[in-house]
Amino acid sequence: MGVQARPPVAFERDTFSFANDTVFAYQDGHPSLRQESTKRYATRCFVMSRAVVQFRKFARFDPALPPLDDAALADRIRAITRRAPWRDELDESHRIVIPGVPDLRALSRTRARVVQENIGLGWPTYFRLGNWRVVLPKPRGQQARTKARLDLALTQGEYYVAYMTTMPDYLYTNHAVLVLGRQGDDGENIGYTVYDPGFPDAPRTLYWSKRAGTFWYPPNMTFVGGSVYVWRVYGGPLQ
Repeated sequence: MGVQARPPVAFERDTFSFANDTVFAYQDGHPSLRQESTKRYATRCFVMSRAVVQFRKFARFDPALPPLDDAALADRIRAITRRAPWRDELDESHRIVIPGVPDLRALSRTRARVVQENIGLGWPTYFRLGNWRVVLPKPRGQQARTKARLDLALTQGEYYVAYMTTMPDYLYTNHAVLVLGRQGDDGENIGYTVYDPGFPDAPRTLYWSKRAGTFWYPPNMTFVGGSVYVWRVYGGPLQ
C-alpha cells in the first residue's frame, strides 16, 4: 500500500505548544544583551520548523495506547527527528508510534522537557551547508523565482521551511518558519500563512510584495519588520 494523502498541516494540531525563545532581549525589534542569566530554550527556530515536518512525515500518534516513560519517549522522538526531513513520507504501517497523546501539540504541552531535549540542538544549524547562500549577491528576479517555487511546492502538497534573513546587509533577522499555505491576493500583496516557532499561540503571515518583488515580514518584538530574503531549507541535502 502506498502513502495515503494526509490533510494539510493544522496549526492547532501539528505544531509545538512552546516557544523558541531568543538569546537577546528586544525592544521594538532591536536587540540588547539580557541582564538575567536564566537558561532559555533558544536558537531552535530551524530545529522546530524541521521537526514539525519530521513528525508529519514519520510519526503516528495513538491516544488509545498507554503513554511511554521519559526514556522510551526520548528514544522514539530521536528516531523521528534523526530522519532527514527530505526523505519520502512513511505509510501508516511504518510510522514511529507516539502513544498516549493525539497530536504534536498535546505531546509538546504535556511532555515539553522531553520533547525539547530530543528534537535537536540549536548550534549545529549555524553550520548547515545551505547557510553559505547568505553571502551571495542578490540578483534581480531571484526572489520572484523563489516565490514561484514556493507556490509550486504548496500546490504539490510539499512541506516548505522558509529561511528568512536580512544578512549580509543587516543583522535584523536570521530565522526559519514553516509555510502552511497561501492566503488571498489583495492586489498589492500575497499572504502566506506560516508557523513561526517564536509565536506558538497563532499563525503569522509572510507577505509577497507584487510591486517590490520581495518578501516582507511584519514587525514583532524580535524584528523591526520589512523586506526579508527567503530561501527554502530542508527540501534536499544541500539546502
